[in-house]
Amino acid sequence: MNQFGEGEQAKICLEIMQRTGAHLELSLAKDQGLSIMVSGKLDAVMKARKDIVARLQTQASATVAIPKEHHRFVIGKNGEKLQDLELKTATKIQIPRPDDASNQIRITGTKEGIEKARHEVLLISAEQDKRAVERLEVEKAFHPFIAGPYNRLVTEIMQETGTRINIPPPSVNRTEIVFTGEKEQLAQAVARIKKIYEEKKKKTTTIAVEVKKSQHKYVIGPKGNCLQEILERTGVSVEIPPSDSSSETVILRGEPEKLGQALTEVYAKANSFTVSSVSAPSWLHRFIIGKKGQNLARVTQQMPKVHIEFTEGEDKITLEGPTEDVNVAREQIEAMVKDLSNRMDYVEINIDHKFHRHLIGKSGANINRVKDQYKVSVRIPPDSEKSSLVRIEGDPQGVRQAKRELLDLASRMENERTKDLVIEQRFHRTIIGQKGERIREIRDKFPEVIINFPDPAQKSDIVQLRGPKNEVEKCTKYMQKMVADLVENSYSISVPIFKQFHKNIIGKGGANIKKIREESNTKIDLPAENSNSETIVITGKRANCEAARSRILSIQKDLANITEAEVSIPAKLHNSLIGTKGRLIRAIMEECGGVHIHFPVEGSGSDTVVIRGPSSDVEKAKRQLLHLAEEKQTRSFTADVRAKPEYHKFLIGKGGGKIRKVRDTTGARIIFPTAEDKDQDLITIMGKEDAVREAQKELEALIQNLDNVVEDCMLVDPKHHRHFVIRRGQVLREIAEEYGGVMVSFPRSGTQSDKVTLKGAKDCVEAAKKRIQEIIEDLEAQVTMECAIPQKFHRSVMGPKGSRIQQITRDYNVQIKFPDREENPVHSMEPAVQENGDDTGESREAEPGSPRRCDIIVISGRKEKCEAAKEALEALVPVTVEVEVPFDLHRYIIGQKGSGIRKMMDEFEVNIHVPAPELQSDIVAITGLAANLGRAKAGLLERVRELQAEQEDRALRSFKLSVTVDPKYHPKIIGRKGAVITQIRLEHDVSIQFPDKDDGSQPQDQITITGYEKNTEAARDAILKIVGELEQMVSEDVSLDHRVHARIIGARGKAIRKIMDEFKVDIRFPQSGAPDPNCVTVTGLPENVEEAIDHILNLEEEYLADVVDSEVLQVYMKPPAHEEARAPSKGFVVRDAPWTASSSEKAPDMSSSEEFPSFGAQVAPKTLPWGPKR
Repeated sequence: MNQFGEGEQAKICLEIMQRTGAHLELSLAKDQGLSIMVSGKLDAVMKARKDIVARLQTQASATVAIPKEHHRFVIGKNGEKLQDLELKTATKIQIPRPDDASNQIRITGTKEGIEKARHEVLLISAEQDKRAVERLEVEKAFHPFIAGPYNRLVTEIMQETGTRINIPPPSVNRTEIVFTGEKEQLAQAVARIKKIYEEKKKKTTTIAVEVKKSQHKYVIGPKGNCLQEILERTGVSVEIPPSDSSSETVILRGEPEKLGQALTEVYAKANSFTVSSVSAPSWLHRFIIGKKGQNLARVTQQMPKVHIEFTEGEDKITLEGPTEDVNVAREQIEAMVKDLSNRMDYVEINIDHKFHRHLIGKSGANINRVKDQYKVSVRIPPDSEKSSLVRIEGDPQGVRQAKRELLDLASRMENERTKDLVIEQRFHRTIIGQKGERIREIRDKFPEVIINFPDPAQKSDIVQLRGPKNEVEKCTKYMQKMVADLVENSYSISVPIFKQFHKNIIGKGGANIKKIREESNTKIDLPAENSNSETIVITGKRANCEAARSRILSIQKDLANITEAEVSIPAKLHNSLIGTKGRLIRAIMEECGGVHIHFPVEGSGSDTVVIRGPSSDVEKAKRQLLHLAEEKQTRSFTADVRAKPEYHKFLIGKGGGKIRKVRDTTGARIIFPTAEDKDQDLITIMGKEDAVREAQKELEALIQNLDNVVEDCMLVDPKHHRHFVIRRGQVLREIAEEYGGVMVSFPRSGTQSDKVTLKGAKDCVEAAKKRIQEIIEDLEAQVTMECAIPQKFHRSVMGPKGSRIQQITRDYNVQIKFPDREENPVHSMEPAVQENGDDTGESREAEPGSPRRCDIIVISGRKEKCEAAKEALEALVPVTVEVEVPFDLHRYIIGQKGSGIRKMMDEFEVNIHVPAPELQSDIVAITGLAANLGRAKAGLLERVRELQAEQEDRALRSFKLSVTVDPKYHPKIIGRKGAVITQIRLEHDVSIQFPDKDDGSQPQDQITITGYEKNTEAARDAILKIVGELEQMVSEDVSLDHRVHARIIGARGKAIRKIMDEFKVDIRFPQSGAPDPNCVTVTGLPENVEEAIDHILNLEEEYLADVVDSEVLQVYMKPPAHEEARAPSKGFVVRDAPWTASSSEKAPDMSSSEEFPSFGAQVAPKTLPWGPKR
């Protein structure tokens, strides 16, 4: 029996509904068949239908081969045709990738869908086929004759003629047959088909017979085999009306003499099966079917040809199949119905539908418990029906008990109350906790209260509590207190910190930030490393947040020359100074080197504005803020001007020259939009009204000039054209960006025209022309200069990814070309061979000392720029210096896996070469830029000095001292769990080695101390002091009644440890089986031992009195049952008891406090059934 709330099909249908937007209704038939109604928009219904067929219906697959070049026509533009075809046929069509040589298209879906899809694919291929295509109209009724039984005839024609013939399947209502192939062969195939068609048209006749609709499927047979069988035997085609038609008329078409035989076969097929019914109440159907159809399977497995159908709401079961099998199955089902009717019952009860979900419980917990406990089935109507009727079916007694429990549950729910608690949604996740841990604690605390949180998508603050009134009130108070704590701990402040200091605030491995978080008990969120944000957010209690903020700011202050200034500005002006979405204050911060300006919280009433940053920038920002505040106080006016974003650079001018001029002449403040602003066209002007008006007028005039588009041209020598258009026109793009989006058009390559067209705002066009002229002048003034640098240094000169060369080209506006690498740098020493006595200039050897071609770097640009670039290049050539480092230090300089030397190379940007160990050389080579070599050499020598100092320190630390101590004192020197010796090691910073007990060659009385000489001597004195104390100690045995040992020892030895600590002695109790169980040994200084013995003897006297009293009481508390046991009796015999065993082992003494020590409580001695202990 399925548990409530389960069902894989329902989950799949829910997924399909969410994905497609179609509405699905499921109904489960009694025979476990599933019917699905799909409704909604056409495209949604088609998509849902395709998904349902793919995921819930039994899938088949087939392949169809069409030429590879036709695949793209099946796919269509952007795959639309393929998607449409898949939706129309409810199939999945897989087309091989272009790089796959296969021409096989795989179709997956239902049999009918595969047929349709295959037909459509072949039609598309036929239309696109480069060979001849012909369509022949043939009445649908004659298609079976052309195809032949099992398609043999058409296959034979296709093989003989080499023509592809596509006959539409019976489910597709088309009459045309499509032929594809070579013209002559295609004509032969068409002729043969026409001939068959004409012959059949003349010779065949039809008869119509009535066959019950329910028997049509038997005439068709599995996969249409019966129809093909009749066609093969008689040559007669049988036409069956569609399944959705109500007609019962079957048409037989064929030659007159064959129709009779065919008719006989049709009736034989139709009557080979019978239909019968069994009366059974509809509520019993599911029990007849059984869990997952198990009961019904027993019948169907014996008679697989019998089809059993259960109809919803009807009190009958229909059986179809061979007559004999149907009769046997009917008898079995009637027996099942009779049996179930005798032992099953049902009852219907009314429970308000609003309580149904509480009856069901979370994931069906409540209802499943009732089902399992009483072995019944409970049917609760779905919420959509709003029905109150609950039906219970099963064993009569179980039904009565389940009815009583469900009615009790319902009555309890009527007495419950529901309360809505308003909790901000942002706290919901925190209250629920990770994986529901916190809400589980609340539910455990208030088990009778049901707590329901709203769905996050609803954006609701209402949390619903339901349960007994008192419990709901307690739970409400508890949750309100929890929310109050959360509100208190959710205070948040933002701290702007310069980005470069974030790593210092985090610390190595997050140490700093972790420490601040723990000590201030706050949550601190830093922006992502790749983010532009500089704000750190602190969340927690207000006081804690302020403390964390102060600590973070102090770290920044310590790291840099950061100053803080406070400016008093009336609170009423703060909003106007900040500007819309912070535009105005952001502009001031950017203009003043990125200082941080912090305004007090709105509503606080504070006038103090804090400015933080480098001292010069802070002063600048302070002046600007005060000036702006003064303007605001006197008279503030704002105006907006709109201009296309591409005009902004032109309005600002190079280095801000143009906009500065407007600001200086008018005194107004002009703010351009930043990259984050949504409105990129808006320019804001602020200041006094007359100044703003004047600045607005000037800006509008500039913008109007930019809007007046003009077209102009200029002459540029074609030899310079390439410079402007290379790198995808980068130079032209830069000109367009800088000069208001002006369009510059150069003539096409190949034409010898020198006319260049410029289009844009008049001022922009003029400025662009001027810039192009400057570039041309630069190009004409260009010279080429050679710089000889050995090829082996080229990679170093270029830098990582060519960064150094790119920097030089940008700084000096030059072009630098490196030579190709020389393939074979080894020069041939043989002289060149002269032919015919000719001695060409090329064959002469290069002059000694002249640079090789592969060493020459070519620089192009203005002469003075080329010279400067050459100097910069030569400065990048690495040089090498040698440093003498003692060979024994090399491995320490290299470090573990080269980490030490790598760190130095990264720090000083040089390459350090340490000689191979086998050379035993002291010379270390440093190669790099001359500017870095001095620092690198000093750094290496400093490291050598550190290592030498460490070596000296190691030599001093390796001083060894031996001390002779009797081995019997070693455990006392080591102490409990090594506590004493560890204390000596840490206190004196030494290593102490005790002799190995298993090593006979080692003297067992020698303790070795290693460390600084002074420390080893101090450690030796400490050990000898302990030995001296131990030598003064005495050991005394004292007799203590073994019955009080457990009380003196205490739970887990707590009491005896306290005594040993108090009197500074060691007390040892006898082990189990010792000759004298009362002997206790006390060791320590004589006076301490005496005091300790007195104390434990007093304890013995006290505890022994208790033991004697309890023994006396025990005699009176338990009657002497063993007296009766001595009388001969056969009523109870003990065999194979431990005390009767032949083993020599002694039975445990249950009354012994040694063998069964107590944990602090008094143990009363037990009287034993076999007599008192002697």
